[in-house]
Amino acid sequence: MQGETVKEDRDTKAKVPTGAAALAKGLTLLDIIADADEPHRFSELLKLSGLPKPTFARILKTLIAFGLVRQDEGKGIYTLGPRFMELSHKVWDTFDLSSVAGSELQRLSDDLQETVTLCRLDEDRVLYLEERSGQGLAVRVDVGQKVPAHATAAGKALLAFQDPTTLRRLLQNMSLHSFTDQTITSKEQLQADLTLIRARGYAISLEEHFAGVNSVAVAITGKDGQPVGALAVLGPSSRMTEGQIHPIGRELMAAARRITGVAGAVAISSQPRPRTNRANMAKPLECVLPWGAQLGESPVWHSGENKLYWVDILKPSVCRFDPETGSNDSCDVGKLVSAVMPTNDGRLLLATQDGLEWLDFASAQLTPFMHPERDVTGNRLNDAKVGPGGAVWVGSMRLDASQPTGGLYRVTNDGNFTVKETGIAVSNGLGWSPDSRVFYFVDTVLGVIYAYDTEPGIGTLTNKRIFATIPESEGRPDGLTVDDQGGVWVAIWDGWRVNRYLPDGTLDRVIDLPVPRPTSVTFGGENLDTLYITSARTRLPAATLAEAPLSGGLFTCKPGEKGIASSEFEVRS
Repeated sequence: MQGETVKEDRDTKAKVPTGAAALAKGLTLLDIIADADEPHRFSELLKLSGLPKPTFARILKTLIAFGLVRQDEGKGIYTLGPRFMELSHKVWDTFDLSSVAGSELQRLSDDLQETVTLCRLDEDRVLYLEERSGQGLAVRVDVGQKVPAHATAAGKALLAFQDPTTLRRLLQNMSLHSFTDQTITSKEQLQADLTLIRARGYAISLEEHFAGVNSVAVAITGKDGQPVGALAVLGPSSRMTEGQIHPIGRELMAAARRITGVAGAVAISSQPRPRTNRANMAKPLECVLPWGAQLGESPVWHSGENKLYWVDILKPSVCRFDPETGSNDSCDVGKLVSAVMPTNDGRLLLATQDGLEWLDFASAQLTPFMHPERDVTGNRLNDAKVGPGGAVWVGSMRLDASQPTGGLYRVTNDGNFTVKETGIAVSNGLGWSPDSRVFYFVDTVLGVIYAYDTEPGIGTLTNKRIFATIPESEGRPDGLTVDDQGGVWVAIWDGWRVNRYLPDGTLDRVIDLPVPRPTSVTFGGENLDTLYITSARTRLPAATLAEAPLSGGLFTCKPGEKGIASSEFEVRS
């Protein structure tokens, strides 16, 4: 309003009319609470607000009284209140995606200096609704232009998150024309890519529509979880390289949540815990392979070859590391792969999005074996190991980890299986005690390592109990292994470390790491005295990657203990 005196708010940098300072402070406090990856306590909010304690306390009390903030007295934390849920239903009735997304488009374009677009699906094509271009040379996008869904990151992001019925209809009517040598022209390959996108959270296109142009995109979901649009960033492949494109995907995911206020159902935070220094650092640690895997997992030592096999779930690929030469052979399998297991006939058995499959590493040829969840939609297999007696134990999880739909299965070499657990959010780390009478199993979302009594080679599970719990503030348990003394080694996702527990569940030792997301561990080497640690860089903020550039690398140390030789899956003749 003309003639009004204005001043600049310290945090938002917005112009606040005189007399509305208290309101601005309250709104700033709401932003702090809403943007937090983890709920804050009183002292944390006070520090972040920068307000005097009496002023802060009055504002917070008022926000609670009006239902805009909820206080969990038991946990001592603060979250957005129920009034926002009531208001959100009214907002959705008049929701205008273009107007709401405008500020995010501009912010992203300014930060990334690339072309940022807002799109929606128009049958089998993508319609550009809005665009913002960075300074200087940029990829040109015309509002109103339609592009093929199967060849663009935006289109694949929108397809990946459709409900199964809608997706089947779209794929049936879609012609997969080739635009470059990189264009996906097989519906089977496209379906595999869409599954990978659901697991990763964002889509990428590496010169699939135009040579020299890469893009990354995320779906913007509405209150029912279905896509209402997509955010996409396009740039020259010389600037948006494959290594640089993944951090942008993480930033787009955060922007999409801000646009709709829909936090999504991903159960595991994409924000790593702060790095801490510990005095009890173990033996010297070495990054033997700075590979930069998106989601390195499932390390297993192949004693016959004296090599370490492991997977990059989101590449997706199976890798073979030779510690003698330092070389790492990678076999791209074209579909989501989560675990690798040696067999007695020279092949490998994989856990993939299509079940358990045989892999000939030299030819990259896959052959189906069996699928314990063939009729379960929305799930994928996760960690798997060959247990005592030669059977495969494999867990499953929902693609986005949003619901406890996972299970645990024991599979014998005739393809038959038994269900061992259900209702698991993220099935993870598997291991057995040296005498094979105790089985360990992780549910990552709950932060719990379970222990069971079991009969060697038979597979019965009894006396389920909590072996150890990792507080959410310290990270989440991921893959594990057991040494010959019965110690349980667990990778702590977002915790910058590996923990060792004694057989009674007591925390015995911590190995600090220079990366926040270790994923799994195993013992290898000629004497099984080398601890191998895989790691991930997926969804890490750019600032964290700058602090931890070795994220996605393979690490080793010699802690003093030795491992237990891995079993091979006995192929039925």
